[in-house]
Amino acid sequence: MREYFIRRFLLIPPTLLGVTLLVFTITRFVPGGPMERSLQEAQKATEGGGAGSGQIGGGMSEEQVEELEEEYGFDKPILQAYLQWLGAMPRERRLSKSEFRPLGKDMVGEDLVTDPKKETLVLLKGSGRQAKILREGEKGISATYLDSGKPIAEENWEIRIETIEDRKERWVRRSGEDISKAPQNYDDRAIIYKTHFAGLLQGDLGRSTDFGDPVWTLIKGRIPVALYFGILTALITYGICLPLGIIKAIKHRTAIDNLTSIFIFVGYAIPGFALGAVMLVYLGARGGWFPLFGLTDPNFDSMSLGAQFVDLAHHTVLPLLCYVVGGFAWLTMMMKNNLMDNLAADYVRTAVAKGVSFRSAVFKHAFRNSFIPIASTLGQLITILVSGSILIESVFDIQGFGLLQYQALLGRDQTVIMGTLTIAAFLLVLGNILSDMIVAMVDPRVKFN
Repeated sequence: MREYFIRRFLLIPPTLLGVTLLVFTITRFVPGGPMERSLQEAQKATEGGGAGSGQIGGGMSEEQVEELEEEYGFDKPILQAYLQWLGAMPRERRLSKSEFRPLGKDMVGEDLVTDPKKETLVLLKGSGRQAKILREGEKGISATYLDSGKPIAEENWEIRIETIEDRKERWVRRSGEDISKAPQNYDDRAIIYKTHFAGLLQGDLGRSTDFGDPVWTLIKGRIPVALYFGILTALITYGICLPLGIIKAIKHRTAIDNLTSIFIFVGYAIPGFALGAVMLVYLGARGGWFPLFGLTDPNFDSMSLGAQFVDLAHHTVLPLLCYVVGGFAWLTMMMKNNLMDNLAADYVRTAVAKGVSFRSAVFKHAFRNSFIPIASTLGQLITILVSGSILIESVFDIQGFGLLQYQALLGRDQTVIMGTLTIAAFLLVLGNILSDMIVAMVDPRVKFN
């Protein structure tokens, strides 16, 4: 069994790689991303004034568009950009660019001869110093500080050459036009930059394009809300459904069984967000019995400890009811049906025939076997770290994990989408393994070979 779980744990990294690569690729082609939004905002800012010289579609200059591409990795192939997000390849930061120009021309007889050497001056971002780049041929490059003459490589600056062909291909990828329509005034240029690893492997999920904060900071701020509602929902659901399922199995086809079935299936049929909207109108706005939004009062920090507890409970009632109302039916009926099957089994009837009381037959014999299918889902409780109903949190304006994912999808915030998806996928895979462990502990007949 140990070898089985070792294999399962070893499958987690390739599973996450496949999921994240697939979603990363999709986000690159979905319209409305950060590049399109930035262009639209620039276009709105220039409406009525006309586009200035050097501007392209959207009212932004080509240099500004290139900076956006470099910030979001759109200047790189998909696989390379994904590896940079993963932290397996270094990112290029503090990029500084400048086009080369010939050193000069000499007169030889009646002909002008161009010096094969080219040079350019580059202002290094973040340092305030200029670098002199001298190029001779395709590979001969020297890069030194203009003021001291020392090589810039001593301070970990790197340099690469972007040729005319490279710049035209980049223009084609950006515009979707034929390469024959690319600008003809391009020249080779030097790009100086520094590299560092910053990705998932380094614990850096990037920065949100909508909120402007680090993604991990946003997620950490929402996890306590998810934990709060997730734990309460799990405790209430299992605390009510398991005993209710036992009672329904014992009292099958009685008034108690029929009445509780009506209530749990009505609750199952009502969407949580619809119930929340109705309760907000009648119990909040009209009745004034419960607050309309949020998880705490604006003056929560200035309240005493007892008042804070009462205020939190007051804000929790309606959204918590929406969370739990739809989860009763499945768990209750699963418990009831499993228990009824085991009560009708030969081993239970044999135990009763040998003098075992009915109570002991239910709780010492049938209940354990009836709980095994339910135990297979207990590992998924770990996903309460990132659980949360998008619609319920939207109705009650609760800043939870579900609402964060919803806002990221609406805003095409790729960094937040990738960050939340990675955490959710990891916990889901881990929950499946924990479920297998729990089943193996509950049912000694299970052997993973």
